[in-house]
Amino acid sequence: MSPVATDFPVLAGLLSSNAQWAEDINGKNPDFFPCTANGQAPKILWIGCGDSRVPESVITASEPGTIFVHRNIANLFHLHDDNAQAVLEFAVQDLKVEHILVVGHSNCGGVQACINAAAAPVEADAPEATPYDCPAGSNAPLNRWLVPLVELVRATQVPEGRDALDFFIEESVKAQIANVCKTETIFANWANRSLEKKVYVHGMVYDLGTGRLKDLGVSRGSESLEV
Repeated sequence: MSPVATDFPVLAGLLSSNAQWAEDINGKNPDFFPCTANGQAPKILWIGCGDSRVPESVITASEPGTIFVHRNIANLFHLHDDNAQAVLEFAVQDLKVEHILVVGHSNCGGVQACINAAAAPVEADAPEATPYDCPAGSNAPLNRWLVPLVELVRATQVPEGRDALDFFIEESVKAQIANVCKTETIFANWANRSLEKKVYVHGMVYDLGTGRLKDLGVSRGSESLEV
């Protein structure tokens, strides 16, 4: 007989917590679930890391329906990634979000792995160092995903007095903002003179040690587009 989710304590606890949460919400606002079932109108697209310590709705005290979300390893936005491009297109064109947040976080393991790989000495006849030790080596999906971040680290000098990890967490966020702003979706939004509200792209970093979000002050909007 095949197992069911409740056979596993961690999942049984998850389902129990969900039932209690739904009951609590329904007790406070009986219209909440019927209203959210009718559609969503988030104002924010959150592009963040998949790290379990950075749940966007929890750390911003946001209710369901407030934030549209795309998360992955190290909060990267690749221009060749149809998944990310589809999320961006749907969020901007269909949901009409007003703000896109690219959010990194302190102590990011993905960024640290890329720093380590970039710093590894290159030895003759030896495979190039990769962020993670995967059986497939440099051809592993995880390592291929992180190639642009390794290249960013190799090409960028850490300013004197700056912690390398903190610096590259911020630099990566800035690089992802640049990629988002290169997309056809953003260009079309910014170039459309008939739109009353155009989307803005922002960069932030979440501090795991304090629970606070830091605005990097690198926001970009349609005024940065030369048309």
